[in-house]
Amino acid sequence: MSLRTRLESGSFIQAPGVFDALGALLVAQAGFEAAYVSGAGLAYTQLGRPDLGLVFAEELLSQVERITDRVDIPVIVDADTGFGGVLNVQRLVRALDRRGVSAVQLEDQVFPKRCGHLDGKEVVSPEEMLARLKAALDTRSRDDLLIIARTDAVAVEGVDSAIDRLLAYREAGADILFADAPTDPVMMRKISHAVAPAPAMANMVEGGKTPILTVTELKRMGFRLVIYPNSMTRRMVFAARELLTTLKNEGTTSGLADIMTHFAELNRTLGRDELSALEDRWRGTAKN
Repeated sequence: MSLRTRLESGSFIQAPGVFDALGALLVAQAGFEAAYVSGAGLAYTQLGRPDLGLVFAEELLSQVERITDRVDIPVIVDADTGFGGVLNVQRLVRALDRRGVSAVQLEDQVFPKRCGHLDGKEVVSPEEMLARLKAALDTRSRDDLLIIARTDAVAVEGVDSAIDRLLAYREAGADILFADAPTDPVMMRKISHAVAPAPAMANMVEGGKTPILTVTELKRMGFRLVIYPNSMTRRMVFAARELLTTLKNEGTTSGLADIMTHFAELNRTLGRDELSALEDRWRGTAKN
């Protein structure tokens, strides 16, 4: 079922953030209906850098291609500002469309952008963002490819300006509306109600500017989609530091065996049995 169909049926979508095919596979195996390819996540994990607009479009596309090749659930892609002008947006959306993604998110920050939960953001004019959106909307070849319009104006111009921007983006044809970094539940509810009936998206960043709320709370506020861009990344960094500290101090990982995924289980998770069955079938066919 497509992301559009899921939303139109009234489903509430949770989309954990991923930065590679393994993460997307784990999200799918856990039963989630979508995965979110986080631009910040790529900066963190592929570059070892903070989210300051350092990721190249080619780096995003290569990761997305591996992810969509491995999982069948809808994949939502954070495309930042589009990596340039409106012609760059056109090329990017066309490339993501070919890779079968379900939604492309574009934002109204200046380039180079920065994480929505960092200070010092700047936004382009509404007209510039509308040009980005129109380029994306005119380029997509599938009705099932959704365009998410994100504004970072809450921190820069205030919540009322952010809402005005989102309404203009909705009028231009954006399918999902997203105001990043609202700072309290009252502000979040105001945003989601203002953009209705278009689906509103929320962003849960542990330690960020927005309070961490439950799915039940977000539904009551009127949100339809929530992303957790780097929850797995933060947990993995915590666990990796624990492992490395133990290995450095004790000279072995044996004391952590009970909280590690063992070799056989990891191969089962990755689909080794299915691939072995294919090898056996094809070798058997070749012999006949």
